[in-house]
Amino acid sequence: MYKSIAANKRNTILIMALFVGIISAIGWVVSYYYGNPNITYFVIVGAGLYALLQYFIADKLTVAMTGARQIEKRDNPRFYRVVENLAITTGSPMPKVYVIEDSAPNAFATGRDPNHSIVAATTGLIDAMNDNELEAVMAHEMGHVANYDIRVGMITFGLVSAIGFLSDIILRMMFYGNHRDSDNNSSPVIMIIGIIALILAPIIAVIVQMAVSRQREYLADATSAMTTRNPESLASALEKLKTLGRPMKRQSTASAHLFFLDPLKPGFFSKLFSTHPPLEDRIKRLRENEGKF
Repeated sequence: MYKSIAANKRNTILIMALFVGIISAIGWVVSYYYGNPNITYFVIVGAGLYALLQYFIADKLTVAMTGARQIEKRDNPRFYRVVENLAITTGSPMPKVYVIEDSAPNAFATGRDPNHSIVAATTGLIDAMNDNELEAVMAHEMGHVANYDIRVGMITFGLVSAIGFLSDIILRMMFYGNHRDSDNNSSPVIMIIGIIALILAPIIAVIVQMAVSRQREYLADATSAMTTRNPESLASALEKLKTLGRPMKRQSTASAHLFFLDPLKPGFFSKLFSTHPPLEDRIKRLRENEGKF
């Protein structure tokens, strides 16, 4: 497990470097076309600042996109105490606790490290689970915090958002940008750049999201089982989700990988490129390894 945590920390650096590299490369191509090398420097600095900004505010963006609201113990004593008891049990800092008003059962964790973490659950999850199942699900989410999965997920969120934004900018340049000379209005170069960016943007987004691999979900499941000493509770929660699980009201492909269960509307490509392992596989692993936790 400690090797996995160390690997997650290394992956954070790699993902940030990938982000800066991709944006800088595209900036160089655009600057070459316009004959202005300063564009490259501007894009490199801008990409670095954007990556740094995402490191500190991506958790806030995630909360805003999901519509989650922060609660105190008096607002939902049962749910808050579950998180509080898990923090005491594991000796970890108490995360901020959020609730999402949504009947779809789900949960997520985010933040840049255990000292700056957030855990959240939907009202649907809180209502559907008994105390042991709710504890197991939140132990899974707090496992993501302890294993530093939240840091990788947060950077992934920023990268996916940035690539989508960049592709939109290039698309606008294709049709509305001012060019060096009138000949460029008919030049295929900017069209090719735009088309490549538009094709690569969703592919890169999927690949980076898949960097938050299925193994991290298995690791968080194992962390939950070891924390609660009751893997059957998590297996039972996953069994419930096989029938109760459904898409959330507020969805975003950029943040889907953060959730306990895929919050998106099911489809062929979402299943093919899902960062979440099939529920059946997770249940099977928990029950097959029950004696090892």
